[in-house]
Amino acid sequence: MAKIPKNPEEIFPEIKADYQQVFGEGLVSILLYGSGCREDYWPGKSDLNFLLVLDDACMERLGRAIPVARKWKARKVAAPLILTRTDLNSSLDSYPVEFLNMKNCYRLVYGQDVLQPLSFDPGALRLQIERELKGKLFLLRKGYLEAEGRESAMRNLIGRSLTAFTALFAALLYLKGREAPSSRQGVIKAMAWAFPIEPEVFLQAAEIRDGEDRHSAAEMDRLLNAYMMQIRQLCELVEGM
Repeated sequence: MAKIPKNPEEIFPEIKADYQQVFGEGLVSILLYGSGCREDYWPGKSDLNFLLVLDDACMERLGRAIPVARKWKARKVAAPLILTRTDLNSSLDSYPVEFLNMKNCYRLVYGQDVLQPLSFDPGALRLQIERELKGKLFLLRKGYLEAEGRESAMRNLIGRSLTAFTALFAALLYLKGREAPSSRQGVIKAMAWAFPIEPEVFLQAAEIRDGEDRHSAAEMDRLLNAYMMQIRQLCELVEGM
């Protein structure tokens, strides 16, 4: 049985060696980002997400990495996000939220630190935050109707959406000139200082995501409606920024 790493750093030497064997000198960087770098990393439940940055010529070797990705999948390591340096530099205006959240929480495993120098256009960032908030709110409303009052369905809806909202909250804190904490709960509490939101709604949602609550169907329904209301109000705030 594949061993799930208790500490992500314990796999760094092996994963570096595996991808160096595939890409050789064309491997520019390996970085761990996301939940594996946060205080709330949960071995066996949290995926480990890596960014590989390659020289352009290395992309023709991509197929050789399939056995490596398959090997690590058994140890809760997701297939890596693979970019060239050109991809990275040309995508900051299109995906500022994603790259900002990588920069907020990462560890350099090998090579050049390509994230530290990144800067983000506030206008592009605000626009993506507004678009993502509204899109996810619309999907929440649709999902609420489809749940038909079932406690388990509402629980899944809240749990799945909170990770995405937390990433958007971290981006909003950046626009306010504030540093995003490394934990989900820390980001929520920091948001309450920077914006007029009710943190308890989102802290309860975090408990649901982590399986630490005992809400009934009626309580879940009330919380989900409060959750959607908070997101709607936040959409209005972002429109005015």
